[in-house]
Amino acid sequence: MQYAIELYFDADTEQKLYALAQRVADEKLSTKFLEWKTRPHLTLACFNDVDEETCIRHLKDFAKSHKVAPAYIGSVGMFNDTKTIFASPVMNRNMYRMQEELHECLKDFDARGWEWYCPDHWAPHCTLALTRDDEDSVFYRASDLILREFRKISGEFVAVGLVKITFPVSEIYTAALER
Repeated sequence: MQYAIELYFDADTEQKLYALAQRVADEKLSTKFLEWKTRPHLTLACFNDVDEETCIRHLKDFAKSHKVAPAYIGSVGMFNDTKTIFASPVMNRNMYRMQEELHECLKDFDARGWEWYCPDHWAPHCTLALTRDDEDSVFYRASDLILREFRKISGEFVAVGLVKITFPVSEIYTAALER
């Protein structure tokens, strides 16, 4: 089974990002992202398999040692190969350090094959639309819609969570970061 550790936004930021994904569906372009039933998030790490109890224990400790942090979503981007449209955070040292520390605390789990979620290779993004399975024109029309409607967002990162990558995504455990 495959798992991910996700970094979650405050409720207001989450709603603003979700609204962009919903607009893509409302315009009858693509519903693929919404079908996964996942919250807006940044994926910090992916693993091929984890011991859930051990991972939860590590996440509890991790959350206690990390504070709520500013989240500034400043741009929109795309992965052309997978036709994924996303919002991009403005990166800072704290975000990189947090992701690196998470990997260190979960180093016993198998992250092979997930190189874009490993330290020094991380491409942080908050997915808004998944259009790989749609007609090519959907990718361009959805990109245009999001580009026109996107506004910079200031919020906070408030929690980390363990999810099982199933369809739909299964949230296993969420831990609030310290205030």
